[in-house]
Amino acid sequence: MRVLVSGASVAGPVLAYWLTRYGFDVTVVERAPTLRKTGGHAVDLFRPALAITERMGVLPRVQELATGTTRMTVLREGARRPVGIDLTKIFSAASDRHVEIMRDDLSEIYYDATREDVEYLFGDSIAAIGPEGEVEFDGGPPRRFDLVVGADGLHSNVRRLVFGPESRYSAFIGAYLAVLTMPGDAADGPARGEYASHLGAGRTAGVYRARSTGDARAVFLFRSERELEYHYRDVPRQKELLREAFQGMHPDVDGWLGELDRTPAFYFDSITQLRMDTWSSGRVTLVGDAAYCPGPAVGGSTSLAVLGAYVLAGELAEAGGDHTRAFAAYEREMAEPVRGSRAFALGAARTLIPRSRLGVTGLLAGGRLVSVLPAAAGRALGLLNSSGIRLHDSMTVKHYAGPVYGKHGG
Repeated sequence: MRVLVSGASVAGPVLAYWLTRYGFDVTVVERAPTLRKTGGHAVDLFRPALAITERMGVLPRVQELATGTTRMTVLREGARRPVGIDLTKIFSAASDRHVEIMRDDLSEIYYDATREDVEYLFGDSIAAIGPEGEVEFDGGPPRRFDLVVGADGLHSNVRRLVFGPESRYSAFIGAYLAVLTMPGDAADGPARGEYASHLGAGRTAGVYRARSTGDARAVFLFRSERELEYHYRDVPRQKELLREAFQGMHPDVDGWLGELDRTPAFYFDSITQLRMDTWSSGRVTLVGDAAYCPGPAVGGSTSLAVLGAYVLAGELAEAGGDHTRAFAAYEREMAEPVRGSRAFALGAARTLIPRSRLGVTGLLAGGRLVSVLPAAAGRALGLLNSSGIRLHDSMTVKHYAGPVYGKHGG
């Protein structure tokens, strides 16, 4: 059974790994000409995603390339002294198992685990999808597949082709995220393992050093009551909006913004949720951010994407390749994790980017409290509400017997 997956970031390679393990023939098409090697921004893997990664045999490599960020300093806008926070205790309160890693490092690890068994088509994308799996590409010749999966992110091309424009399903939750790469020596202040940040009402910015590449990442989050006008490929306009949002915050932040015209890698996007009634239509389905992005930077979308890819592959195997049964089971299994992640993201956005000075004070007080508590006490606080801070650990990883459907059977 031939499956075409669009997207080679996280969900795509994880899905490809498990599908090939169950005997499916998998092709992954990726718009970028090569696997991205800029390092990306840091993402979090919580217990369910780490369990799946461990089953894939690549957990040691993930742990080896972890960012190693354990400390955080926060300077409140207008204050003179920063507040120190122990991030290991924050993460311990949130999850029994947690790894922070650069997104592109993670993508490369998953790619390396699949490249011997999966056909990768870089520098191409899907132009049209027919009802019987006929696929036309922007560059290569047309081909036919039994199933097509969109694992191509928040601005999914597959979703647009099959389900219509993004505007039908996107819900802006009032904030924006930007990340830029800069030389390590341009990031005055943070030592390795430290995230140095500035926090004000409606905006926060910070910088950390990427252990695997030696350079640094500056991260910006800011609130906006309305959606800003720009195209998601219009980088000059995005940089202009970022400068406006952080004007006058602090000389450190001005210095980071000064790298905008020299940065080799820049990311800017709204913090938006995808809300769809169904992720499947005929022979096509969606996975990860393409289907149910809870909100970049605030909803655990990377862990959710890993879980979703694993579940989709497992349900296809258990259904013997019957996509109608498998897609329905996949949506049932993922419904609760998706609902929980959406609710978590809304709360996290409100908390991490306070609207007022009072909210800033409350956030810093909470961070200090967990930081000074013994680790066991911090975990106990988290366990008081498993649908809140412990949301990701409450997600279960189903065991799939597979392979049920294979190249040589079924």
